Amino acid sequence: MSTVSPMPASKPENGLTTLTPQTMDEALRFAEILAGSSIVPKDYQGSPGNILVAVQLGAEIGLPPLQAIQNIAVINGIPSIWGDAMIALVRGSGLLESIEETISDDGQEATCTVQRRGEEPVTRTFSMEDAKLAGLSSKPGPWKEYPKRMLQMRARSWALRDVFPDVLRGVYMAEEAQDMPRDMGDVEVVAEPAEKPKSRKSRVKAALADKRKSEPDIQPVGLQQVLDAIASADSDESLKASAELAAQLSSDADKKKAREAYKARQEVINTPEPVYAVVMDAIMSASSEDELDAVSEQVALVRNENQRAELMEAMEMRKTEIAQG
Repeated sequence: MSTVSPMPASKPENGLTTLTPQTMDEALRFAEILAGSSIVPKDYQGSPGNILVAVQLGAEIGLPPLQAIQNIAVINGIPSIWGDAMIALVRGSGLLESIEETISDDGQEATCTVQRRGEEPVTRTFSMEDAKLAGLSSKPGPWKEYPKRMLQMRARSWALRDVFPDVLRGVYMAEEAQDMPRDMGDVEVVAEPAEKPKSRKSRVKAALADKRKSEPDIQPVGLQQVLDAIASADSDESLKASAELAAQLSSDADKKKAREAYKARQEVINTPEPVYAVVMDAIMSASSEDELDAVSEQVALVRNENQRAELMEAMEMRKTEIAQG
């Protein structure tokens, strides 16, 4: 019978070491032992396979086995980590310059400002108006009991995932994953707020509402209109807005095509964002237009609008230099 061999990772101050399986047999035995324990989360009790997957995912993002089991959850089919673990990973990466989280005096908006070493600060906000628009504020549970905490977690998730995709490897925050629909068909159309929306999703929905108001005869939603909305989505929020538009399609065949386009675009959006400095170096070192064309695919994946604009400007300058010899 295989046994788990302990391997010292880092030596904490108390001198203890961590248990880390070295072979597949040891990993399976390790998972079986933990699955029979009553101190692991209920979702892992009696499920050694889930434990094995969680330990492997934890290893990829930098969480020791037992921390992975305590902090990784699969929610609606999405592997995710709790908000405190997410910020711990970012702090432990050594790339975080500063982070500031605030809640407005009226408790209606959370703000998270994050600065990565060598880059400009990035701010993300999430308001109760956004929560209402997404149908979250009326849900029983945390949104009713701890609304400020949920707003804080949303703002934190957006900021950290935008600035540290290389650290988090596309993993969602569990508090956010809990509110995600299981598939595109589960997204509900929510009434437009009276006030001016703030989020990207709100702006998309407001634009659609304005168009409906300006047209006396409302035309049914067409497949091409939906496909264009999906193709232009650059975040999960704006992609969800396009899903709501797709829900208005009348043809099952059109809905199927929209669903396929949605999944393909979701995969692109969730692809880890390239590091700004690495892409800039690739642009400046390009010696031909073909090499620049190859780099342009990486530029399109940079989500920060200011950084993407700088990279595009650098590409044009480099293209001119190459043309001039």
